[in-house]
Amino acid sequence: MKRSLFFGMLLLVPLLSAHAYRILYAEQYYRLFHEHLYQYPEDCLENITYLQDALNADFANPLYALAKINNKLQWERYRYLFKMHVNLLLVAQYRLLASEYDKRVAYFFNYPWKRQNLDSLKTAEALYRTALTYWSSAVRWSSLASRLAIVQLPQIQDWEDESYRIQTGSLDYARYIAMDLARLQHVRSVFENMSSSTY
Repeated sequence: MKRSLFFGMLLLVPLLSAHAYRILYAEQYYRLFHEHLYQYPEDCLENITYLQDALNADFANPLYALAKINNKLQWERYRYLFKMHVNLLLVAQYRLLASEYDKRVAYFFNYPWKRQNLDSLKTAEALYRTALTYWSSAVRWSSLASRLAIVQLPQIQDWEDESYRIQTGSLDYARYIAMDLARLQHVRSVFENMSSSTY
């Protein structure tokens, strides 16, 4: 009985792994990115890992691109827009993760946890600053893509729109992150000036 069960399980192993495939290309990692209704830190970290892997991986053959590619100019623009879009997603994910650690208001009754709150603000600040580096990369890739603006890729029109908004200044994460950091600094100073007499 045990022997037949063992051999039966051995027969199932190839069937279970038949649909598995290796993830090698940027587009494959990008497809693993997903948004949740409720974003928890572990969801953001998972997405950040996929997106960073997408930035570091090679592109798939143009036949498997996320847009129809007919010539080298389209291929070049596609790669610039892809890098820009992934960097923008990383900015958003890092800001979401930072918001988990960011204290929006320093209430007087938080004094007993003053040190923990200051540590949390330090983590949030590091995450906001990391988001800022990805924003700089997104701007750089958008600038490269804008040089090839005569080439249009309708299948990724939303990426084209993001690039246009960056170039016109209507999308400016640097401004939002600067506001986040200014508010964080204010909250930090309130925590630092708290004493037991305020509690």
